[in-house]
Order: sequence, then structure tokens, then C-alpha cells
Amino acid sequence: MKNIKVVGTGCANCKTTLKLIEEAAKGIEVELKKVEDVLQIMSYGVMSTPGVVVDGKVVHAGGIPSKEAIESWLSGEGASDCSSISSGGCCG
Repeated sequence: MKNIKVVGTGCANCKTTLKLIEEAAKGIEVELKKVEDVLQIMSYGVMSTPGVVVDGKVVHAGGIPSKEAIESWLSGEGASDCSSISSGGCCG
């Protein structure tokens, strides 16, 4: 089972990211959590939100991830989409 966390303070992009992952994960066994605590977010090193952590590894930060990226995380094929980390994201 994949453990997926969407980290962010609750902005619209964070909520959209959570919804996209929920939709993509239908029929797949995942544990999906929303992390809004600033200290926990910082502990992952996510400076731009939303961030996505899959099995303890940050795979995305800043902006809404593509459906293709989400599907690759769920299948275990994609390592990360962290090219967006420097983009500033929705909240940072």
C-alpha cells in the first residue's frame, strides 16, 4: 500500500491536488492524508505548496501536479516531478 501525503496549508491548489490524487487512486490501495501543520510541512523540506510525499519521499512541490505524474506515483514508475519546486507554487 502506498502512503501519500499532500502537504500544504489548505489553499485551493492543495485541495485540488488532494482531489486529483483521490480520483486517480480509485481502486488502488493507498493511505492518503492531508498535512496542514506548518512544522510537519517544514520537516519534509517543502517550501512551495502543495507538496506531495509518497512513501516518505517528496515527489512534487509547488503547483498542481499533472494527472500523468500522479498516475506514475501510484504505479511506482515515477520518481518525482520536482522540477516545479523552484516555481514558487501557490503559497510560497
